[in-house]
Amino acid sequence: MTSTAAHRRSLRKNPGVAAVALAAATVLLAGCGSSDDSSDPLSEDTGGAASGDTVVVGSNNFAESILLADIYGEALKAKGIKVTYKPNIGSRETTYGLLKNGSITVLPEYNGSLLAYLDKDAKQESAEGVNAAVKAKLDSKLTLLDSAPAEDKDSVTVNAATAKQYHLTTESTLADLKSIAPDLVIGGSPEFQTRQQGLLGLESQYGLKFKSFKALDAGGPLTQAALKKNTVQAADIFTTDPTITKEKFVVLQDPKNLFGFANVTPLVYKSGLSKEGVAALNAVSAKLDTKALLAMDSQVQLENGDPLDVAKAWLKSNGLG
Repeated sequence: MTSTAAHRRSLRKNPGVAAVALAAATVLLAGCGSSDDSSDPLSEDTGGAASGDTVVVGSNNFAESILLADIYGEALKAKGIKVTYKPNIGSRETTYGLLKNGSITVLPEYNGSLLAYLDKDAKQESAEGVNAAVKAKLDSKLTLLDSAPAEDKDSVTVNAATAKQYHLTTESTLADLKSIAPDLVIGGSPEFQTRQQGLLGLESQYGLKFKSFKALDAGGPLTQAALKKNTVQAADIFTTDPTITKEKFVVLQDPKNLFGFANVTPLVYKSGLSKEGVAALNAVSAKLDTKALLAMDSQVQLENGDPLDVAKAWLKSNGLG
């Protein structure tokens, strides 16, 4: 039988598994009023369900979110706060609802992406403005903490063969795809097809109409593999994804700022986090920059590091663990 620790490592290192995401969401929704979730395979603590003094740290179904959740959780543990992890749950469309009903206490978010989800027409002109707009739109039980300098945006990225064929470089913009998009298959998470920060915005802002869309995962291994194999020629890839450099993918510039801001920011269920917890997570944000995030992503995604171990090492090196 697989050990609990090994199962947790599997969940952290294999994001995008639909069955796991569905099971996690089902357990959380069904058990939010229960005092015993000992049957929950995603529970990090062996003592059962999260109680009122336990912070539940969740993550979306991609590698960086899982890593960030581990950073948040271990920073809270370092302050003596009891933590339960719910890794690899699913997309924002699922996790936002779980935050609202208190099933999750803390979730790593990206401020501009969250604003686009809450208000697809909102303008994004500064990180501070984005955060203020998010707070105005959030459910009253939720709030944002401090944003980190670290930023990881969605992007439209093409593979090396497509870049060579159409003479696309790192200076090329999304507008340069207008004449060739009808020849290209674009891939991304299922939600990318219906989001403003996705196909809707690419068409309305840049006039891009692609040959077809292929549903994959949220910038994870399925998307990376499809782009590498040329199953798709363009894809939604996160800008801190280390495979961009490894596979010579080309990220296209977004001069109209369709993908907005994407500063890493804790989203929290207010009544579930103490002042000490808030301070601990704000301290993480103050130290976390894009260079550090990319380095940790590389350790996890290219060097097969355990996200939890990588998180602990970074916290220790920054005096937070």
